[in-house]
Amino acid sequence: MPRDIPPVTNINITGAILQNLIGEHARTILEIGAHHGDHTAALLRTFPHAHLYAFEPDPRAIAAHRKLVKDPRLTLYEMAIGGTNGRAEFHVSDGFPPGQADALKANYPKGWDQSGSLCAPKGHVQKFPWCKFKRTISVEVRTLDAWASKHAPGTIDFIWADMQGAEGQLALGGPQAIARTRFIYCEYSNEELYEGEPTLERLLELMPTYEIVHRLPNDVLLRNTALVD
Repeated sequence: MPRDIPPVTNINITGAILQNLIGEHARTILEIGAHHGDHTAALLRTFPHAHLYAFEPDPRAIAAHRKLVKDPRLTLYEMAIGGTNGRAEFHVSDGFPPGQADALKANYPKGWDQSGSLCAPKGHVQKFPWCKFKRTISVEVRTLDAWASKHAPGTIDFIWADMQGAEGQLALGGPQAIARTRFIYCEYSNEELYEGEPTLERLLELMPTYEIVHRLPNDVLLRNTALVD
């Protein structure tokens, strides 16, 4: 049966909101799709007692991340979390928005690395024609369950996921870990910007014990009702 989905709000999910919901004493945080590390640094500040496990497969973003964030409470994995274990083709993004190349090149010296995905682009190429996907690279991939069974076997306080359409792979490859995760923040799109990208309704089907705390235009904050304090 379809779940009730609340209307979109434009609330800004700040560190204070996350800390109030999750608790400043959170111990285990996962960031899936860590990019250059801006959110990594913010999460480390928000949760001063947590160890943060970050995942990023794009070598360009990894290089930027390692320059930006240096913290003993961080472990950065140069790989993707997905629906299989082994290796997979990663669709590399490139290009710049019209008229913004000069302003962005300092932060993206090797091209736009913010839209790459394990999923092939679909509606994305029409919605953002400036963003090009001209090549793929082979990257290491682990399912969330395979990784977490070894490295985070207990309660996971929070998962921040920015996976460019691969959120369904996260859910399908991590049901056991997701069942012991308290909160998840992830992207969603009902336009299938990437092949196989799940709608918000489908994400809720894949995570039946979760409820929506805040629904934003392209992101959703979820709480696991099975782990209510």
